[in-house]
Amino acid sequence: MQTYNDLQPTFADPETWTLDHVLRTYAASQPESEFLVTPEEGRRFSYAEMLTSAEKVASTWYRAGAEVGDRVVIMAQNSSQLVRSWFGAAVGNLVEVPINTNYEGEFLRHQVVTVEPRWAVIDAGFAERFVAVAEHARGIEKFWVIDDGAGNRGAAIELLRSNGWAADEWESLEAGEIQALPKATPEELGAIFFTSGTTGPSKGVAMPHSQLYFFAQEVVCFTRLTKDDTYLTTTPLFHGNAQFMAVYPALIAGARAVVRPKFSASRWIDHVRDDGVTVTNFVGVMMDFAWKQPPRDNDLDNKLRCVYAAPTASSIAEDFKKRYGIEAFVDAFGLTETCAPIIAPYGVPRPPGAAGLAASQWFDIRLVDPETDREVEVGEIGELVVRPVQPWTCSMGYYNMPEKTLEAWRNLWFHTGDALKKDEAGWFYFVDRYKDALRRRGENISSYEIEQAVLGHPAVVECAVIGVPADVEGGEDEVLAVVVSNGGSAPDPEEILSWCEGRVPAFAIPRYVRLTDELPKTPSEKVRKTDLRDEGITPDTYDRAAVRDTDRSAVPVV
Repeated sequence: MQTYNDLQPTFADPETWTLDHVLRTYAASQPESEFLVTPEEGRRFSYAEMLTSAEKVASTWYRAGAEVGDRVVIMAQNSSQLVRSWFGAAVGNLVEVPINTNYEGEFLRHQVVTVEPRWAVIDAGFAERFVAVAEHARGIEKFWVIDDGAGNRGAAIELLRSNGWAADEWESLEAGEIQALPKATPEELGAIFFTSGTTGPSKGVAMPHSQLYFFAQEVVCFTRLTKDDTYLTTTPLFHGNAQFMAVYPALIAGARAVVRPKFSASRWIDHVRDDGVTVTNFVGVMMDFAWKQPPRDNDLDNKLRCVYAAPTASSIAEDFKKRYGIEAFVDAFGLTETCAPIIAPYGVPRPPGAAGLAASQWFDIRLVDPETDREVEVGEIGELVVRPVQPWTCSMGYYNMPEKTLEAWRNLWFHTGDALKKDEAGWFYFVDRYKDALRRRGENISSYEIEQAVLGHPAVVECAVIGVPADVEGGEDEVLAVVVSNGGSAPDPEEILSWCEGRVPAFAIPRYVRLTDELPKTPSEKVRKTDLRDEGITPDTYDRAAVRDTDRSAVPVV
């Protein structure tokens, strides 16, 4: 049975698996080599400059009174300031907590309350969101505010100050002298990344420095990243896909990272060409969106060698490679909690739909019956459970959520909630989600949190949110909310969608709404979401996208 055997760490000693060590190594060995490029800012940073910036940022936090292990919330669009803040936290042995820039209200409140941060770095446009949850964010002692180009930074700083916080411009983080900083060890907490809740609020995945390094190291290996490469990411840096699966791998390889604020399907190949990109990543439907752009005569005029697409749209992969002259598509299957225990070898043909092979040198993995935890036979569907071989390469648990930690790590295996199957040759195939988390446009969505938002509507008494297949390839979902009203005047579907605006992130607002008299339930009164999934999109289901497309087509052309 085949396994993945190409994972050889760049830094052989696990005692060196920290961002601080990697950055200092390259700042010493290749100080003038370019590391970070942010084209929209017109900024370029060498390895030496990145270290200096990180040390200055960390030193400022310690002068403000920071202590080892303090949580630093970072809520910002992609920018060099975000990267330098993240590196400052890593070099200073503080804990980075990236927050989804779409979050506000209850979503933001929950994450702030959970991690209890002392410091915050935010874009100016997000100040009002923190003011809205101010009573829950009093533990934050100071904000450093990034100029996001909207011309409102001064007003944002004054707003924060008038609500009782210290606040200053982000540039003040780099203004002081460098001082001695505490050194992080691989087993210490390095970051908290929030992942979607399924039976409750989102959970903060506690990631030690060693795990953050190892996740990035996996990407170095399966993309064959070297010092000669340039890695482009357009996905948001509050996600691991951009941080420890794009920028951090470039750091480990001694390569060059290009960070753009967002993905543009129409300009994707231009961005690849403009920066001499050799490796990039796609999440979800990005691959499909890029493919559907009109072909150009110069599509082959680029240096792109490898694309990490999660998942890879296998039906168009070969044609995509020919169109753009790409050597290989690679993929992996993993979670924030576990790194990637399943990896697709570089350049090796995969059976259609296969996610990869087991990286058995580094992980124990099994497919088990989700009710009994007993291993299923080859070819049968089972829940993926994982445990690490190397210490500190999986999560330490869910931050401030001990009950959820015990539940997920029962029987000393991490339970992913994902249904997979394995063939006789050793290839793993993703089948479905046992859990109720959804994924839309590259964003993880908690059905529970959307349900709670919809239930806040005065006319709604019950709500069940499920994922239904998207109408583009990429293994993603559209959101369907099935709603029971209180027996009075039933709310209009558009009224429910309007209610969601400002209460949940824009990407999580349901596309579909179905009004019903009752939800199917088990004898113990749990909603039978399997029944709802089987029903799918019924004739009486309201489709927001179809209605709005109709509205647009009704506008006369002048």
